[in-house]
Amino acid sequence: MGLPLSNIRILDLSLIMAGPYCTLILGDLGAEVIKIERPGVGEGARGVPPHYFEGESAYFIAMNRNKKSMTLDLKNPKGKEIFYALSKSSDVVVDNFRPGVVKKLGVDYDTLKKINPRIICCSISGYGETGPLKDRPAFDLIIQARGGVMSYTGEPGKMPVRMGAPMGDLTGGLFAANGILSALYQREHTGRGQKIDISLLDCQISLLTYRAQYYFVGNEIAQPVGSGHTSIHPIRAFKTKTFDIVIDCNVQNIFAELCDAIGASDMAVDPKFCSRENRLENKDELYDILEKVFLTKTGEEWLELLDKRIPIGPINTIDKALSDPQILSRNMVVEIDYGKGRRLKIVGNPIKMAEIDQEVFRAPPRLGEHAEQILGEILQYPPEEIEQLRQEKII
Repeated sequence: MGLPLSNIRILDLSLIMAGPYCTLILGDLGAEVIKIERPGVGEGARGVPPHYFEGESAYFIAMNRNKKSMTLDLKNPKGKEIFYALSKSSDVVVDNFRPGVVKKLGVDYDTLKKINPRIICCSISGYGETGPLKDRPAFDLIIQARGGVMSYTGEPGKMPVRMGAPMGDLTGGLFAANGILSALYQREHTGRGQKIDISLLDCQISLLTYRAQYYFVGNEIAQPVGSGHTSIHPIRAFKTKTFDIVIDCNVQNIFAELCDAIGASDMAVDPKFCSRENRLENKDELYDILEKVFLTKTGEEWLELLDKRIPIGPINTIDKALSDPQILSRNMVVEIDYGKGRRLKIVGNPIKMAEIDQEVFRAPPRLGEHAEQILGEILQYPPEEIEQLRQEKII
């Protein structure tokens, strides 16, 4: 059984985070992803410190498995000619340049659709291709801040903090992958490709979900609640004698289970705590009680006592998360062959599909590693012409 996108070819012009994360998802699903990189330079992520494996940045490795690398000078007419030739037999082009850059390079959708009417072009940028900020540069932190999510991330009364994962960027990659899959599906019916315009800021606004609706309906401006929740309780992190844990007991029957487990069954029917509305009104008193209770035992003891009764979990550091038996059982930590007998652990693919026999992961490509293969096998260039292109630094 083949991977679902094994007949799809993607030309990836993107850099650093949102675009490479998008094509990582699609590559894991079987798409042939060809990274188009600058000769002698490559994607900027290749040089991100501080950790390297076999000379390659760990930052780059995280985003670029299952891809091929082709170096190509798009400012050179011969380089552009090669790109156009590849576009004829490709399905998708992904970029995350500022609006106008692909047009300046001559690799924009209006140009490419004349070469291949089925081509799908997905552009990911900070603010999208319209609006007063469209020409502004933007990075993850700026997008998180402007999008509002950062304003209520952190502890009450303290400076807002960015989300630990770079969700300003990663969310753009997730939405872009969904958009591309939708465009591929639509193309099956229309025979035509299309342009996809992804704004990282739009994606952050989408993440506001019910906090935006609370503002629209109740004029409530979201404030930080730490690990807690603005509406339903008890949901929060607690200290124990050893390590911190989190619980979510906002549903009445689960709250009753918690009360019974800590030897305080009467709390579940106490007028102050017997409904979501009442727990919201009396949340400070409720948390004062629970904070004292959870400090009476170790984290290990609480997990053993409560794990089968209520939603509870440890706040794992990364080393513990990546060695969790549940994570390992679902192949979310896998090893790839890095050549020369070297093996490297990487994060697995979270999309599990019944029609896929097994997941196969290939190491991220060396800069320009597949240039000869792509030119020779896809475009039928003779070896001497490929060598001439290398001599001229077009590849």
